[in-house]
Amino acid sequence: MLNDLNRRGVSDVLIACVDGLTGFPDAIEAVFPKAWVQTCIVHQIRSSLRYVNYQDQRKVAAALRPVYRAANADAALAELEAFEAAWGERYPMIGQAWRDRWEHIIPFLSLPEDLRRIVYTTNTIEAMHRQIRKAIKTRGHFPDEQAATKLIYLAIERAETKWRSARGWTPARRALKIHFEDRFPG
Repeated sequence: MLNDLNRRGVSDVLIACVDGLTGFPDAIEAVFPKAWVQTCIVHQIRSSLRYVNYQDQRKVAAALRPVYRAANADAALAELEAFEAAWGERYPMIGQAWRDRWEHIIPFLSLPEDLRRIVYTTNTIEAMHRQIRKAIKTRGHFPDEQAATKLIYLAIERAETKWRSARGWTPARRALKIHFEDRFPG
């Protein structure tokens, strides 16, 4: 898929937010070597909470918050160590899971706050995919490819009206231009 994107004209990717699929970060870096690969923080938290008793889930989630909201990578590491001091004996696998993905968890910490809110999760994309699947699932089959394309287009148009207009794209675009300079075309 990535090679196909490259062949079709995508020459550079600035940031790729992935949901923890094994090998996907390596595949991205092989095709787009300058890309920053960011693990979806929401997926990382959900993955961590799978190990946690229901009674502790809110406390553990709150204890992880300072890690991904830290000012920089060094502060995040200190917060992860504090988390492990508090919860590591009871849930050692959580700290280990964060450390195993650490190089792909911290890239966005060097970005300004406006941009962090945009790139820390894949949930917006997943919501759009859910809307498209919902539209397609209600139809049995399509007479031709053009009919399917039209339905997908209309599903995207409908989904777009549900997106929050105050998403913060203007400050994010400015931050991308400052951080990535000539690599960001907009």
